[in-house]
Amino acid sequence: MDYAKESLKKHYEWNGKIEVVTRMELNTRDDLSLAYTPGVAQPCLEIQKDYSKSFELTRRGNIVAVITDGTAVLGLGDIGPEAGMPVMEGKCALFKAFGDVDAIPLCIRSKDVDEIVKAVSLFSGSFGGINLEDIGAPRCFEIEKKLKELCDIPIFHDDQHGTAIVVLAAVFNALKVVGKKIDEIHAVINGAGAAGIAIAKLLMLSGLKNLIICDSKGIVYEGREDLREAKLEMAKVTNREKLTGKLADAMKGADLFIGVSGPGLVNEEMVASMAKDPILLPMANPTPEIMPDLAKKAGAAVVGTGRSDFPNQINNVLVFPGVFRGALDVRAADINTEMELAAARAIADYIKPEELNAEYIVPSALNKEVAKAVAAAVAEAARKTGVARI
Repeated sequence: MDYAKESLKKHYEWNGKIEVVTRMELNTRDDLSLAYTPGVAQPCLEIQKDYSKSFELTRRGNIVAVITDGTAVLGLGDIGPEAGMPVMEGKCALFKAFGDVDAIPLCIRSKDVDEIVKAVSLFSGSFGGINLEDIGAPRCFEIEKKLKELCDIPIFHDDQHGTAIVVLAAVFNALKVVGKKIDEIHAVINGAGAAGIAIAKLLMLSGLKNLIICDSKGIVYEGREDLREAKLEMAKVTNREKLTGKLADAMKGADLFIGVSGPGLVNEEMVASMAKDPILLPMANPTPEIMPDLAKKAGAAVVGTGRSDFPNQINNVLVFPGVFRGALDVRAADINTEMELAAARAIADYIKPEELNAEYIVPSALNKEVAKAVAAAVAEAARKTGVARI
């Protein structure tokens, strides 16, 4: 199928992928009086007396805002907020289909960090959570940080944390397949944007000690003069031998390669230079850093990509519906690191030991039961860490 051509045709037919439906009947005079005036005044007064009632007397407790400024949409880059709307609608459709979470796309006409933060914080009272999406680095880090400080509902940048969670789940299971331990391996991440840095942080929290991050200019190391704040922070805790050079230099002897960068940046020679039974997760879309068949030919033991036409699709849809379902179910004030780690373990553990193999390290992206397992794990972690409010 020509997905580009067929998708455009379908989007013209659909005229939007989401819609609003009512949850009550509006057929009689009594129906109108209960749903609207005069009856509606009573729930208004209840919320005025107790703000928390807004989660019970309105749909707020099940609604997430999907926010973008259109600056980092898929692999298309800065195409603007309106052009990002089809992606945001798609995200909202996935929220509903996989997590029964109602989601509203909100595309903001600003690239100013403070303007975006102010706008989102001001309308946050209408939502149970905020999902930031396709906002360029490094602004995305600052926007998320400031919103977490201002808002009393979960703020989750899916490009960072959703990606990191599903990658960690894949790594957990891939390591089981090859018989290696996370605290003993040498890992390389190519791509030092929002996703790459978030992946690095979550892997290190899970025990990874030996990590090198690369960007378009090569290996990130402490002392490199062109590093901005986020990369500078990572340079202080990764690559402690201060190796310099290109991606090919970093990959020599590595057990794990993770790509969140661009197409065709890894060749067979680079894979062959890695340690025995290497794991490769080249996730650039639509064309990965190296195609799976080439990676395996060069010696890769386990390969996962972002694509649905190869085994081991590393897809965020395994993450965000369940993470928000769990957070909303306990009215969490935040989505913290412990909740993220719990989500990763739930995804990894969904595959039974007897089912686990090199071609099956993560569940199918279409498996709607995964979200339930993730939601339960996230809700429990929220309770244990004190961010659950019910």
